[in-house]
Amino acid sequence: MKRFTIFGHQACGFCRQAKAVLESKDLEFRYVDIHEEGISPADLAETVGKPVSTVPQIFHGEDYVGGYQELMQFLEQEDVA
Repeated sequence: MKRFTIFGHQACGFCRQAKAVLESKDLEFRYVDIHEEGISPADLAETVGKPVSTVPQIFHGEDYVGGYQELMQFLEQEDVA
């Protein structure tokens, strides 16, 4: 099964909610704090493949999911458990 990766930071409520949702569903994920890791907006845009101005930015394996709302839609549509 593919692991989720969340790029976010501590002050972000949606980042905390995304982590909580994945934890509640026992889904494997890696959390990357962009401030602690020194990831700039330009670095994040390069990783995502387009300019982004908000976090969280979430991947499922190598596939870009989007932000928190897109994660919720993804979890409803996909059988990831």
